[in-house]
Parts: sequence; structure tokens; C-alpha cells
Amino acid sequence: MANKGKNKNNGNQRPLARSLRVGVLTFLLTIMLTLTSDSVLNILGLFMAVLILLLIISTGIIFDIIGVAVTATGEASFHAMAAKKVRGATQAIRLVRHADRVSSFCNDLVGDICGTVSGAAAATIIFHLQVRGLVTDQSLASLLIIGLVAALTVGGKAAGKYIALHRCREITFQVGCFLAWLEDNFGLRILAEKGKMRRR
Repeated sequence: MANKGKNKNNGNQRPLARSLRVGVLTFLLTIMLTLTSDSVLNILGLFMAVLILLLIISTGIIFDIIGVAVTATGEASFHAMAAKKVRGATQAIRLVRHADRVSSFCNDLVGDICGTVSGAAAATIIFHLQVRGLVTDQSLASLLIIGLVAALTVGGKAAGKYIALHRCREITFQVGCFLAWLEDNFGLRILAEKGKMRRR
């Protein structure tokens, strides 16, 4: 009886411990990437700063699409492919079985970091514009650029979610193929086997 209660407590602690680890990792990565992006953007200049900002926004959108697609996909359609040894099918099944972790990593961790770093990149662009004398009102420039960044991020993710929901199997399979490539060429196994089949 005591063991049963102990196991129940351990089960309740796992999500909390995982959330704590994700929070700490997000904090450290955000600081590191923000400092790095600030240094790089200050060196590269205005044009490259804009390109890097767009790259950061695009990264957040792409990972959001992956997180939504994996969560929306059932694994049953991949079993026939895995039985035929189709490259990437086994990895796609593992993605679906780890959908909670994939979503947490793609949507929360990467998404939030990209949002924070894009804000820092926008601030650097505003600084470059001011130094070059291209803007006279810093407050107005900040309002417009940050608004544009938010619009691109939110609009891109909204469009991405539509694509992810309607092409979830194709997207999950393509990510599975990429994971298979990593395993074949670098020996990196991102996700382990887990659990039972999820139907959809």
C-alpha cells in the first residue's frame, strides 16, 4: 500500500521536474542566444540584422508547425511504412509517441526563445537605424518595428497551424526522415521507444 502511494507521488513529481528542467534550460538558452545575437548583429550591420531577424522568426514558425503536426498525427498510418522498412517511418512513430515532449520542445522552448531573441534583434535594428540617422523618433520606430515583428510571428504561426493540421502526416514523416538521417550519419538517436500505439 505504501509503495502504491509512493509510486503515485513519483508520477505526480515527474511533470513538475520536467517543467522545472525546461524552465531552467529556457532561461539559460535565452540569455546565451540573446547575448550572442546582440554581439553578432552589432558586428554585421543593418542589412544582415534584418535577415537574421527574419531567420529567427522563421525558425519559431517552423518549429511551431512541427509541434502542432506531431500532436495532431496518429501513428497507425506509419506502421505499414515501418513494416516495409521505409526510411523515416520508425522515427515518425517515435515522434508521435513522444508528442508531449516534442510539442513542449518545439512550441514552448524553441518558440519562446525565438520570440525573446527576435525582440532583442529588433532592438538592435532600431539602434542601427538611429545611429545612421534613418529615424528621428526612436519611440515611434520601436513601436512600428516591434509591431511588425509581432505581426509576422503571430500571422506566420497562424498560417503554420493551418498547414500543420491539414498536412500533419506529411510533416511528421519529413521530420522522421530528418531524424533517420541524423541517426544514419551521426549516430544521434533523439527519441527512444515509448508506450503503446496512438490511434487517430
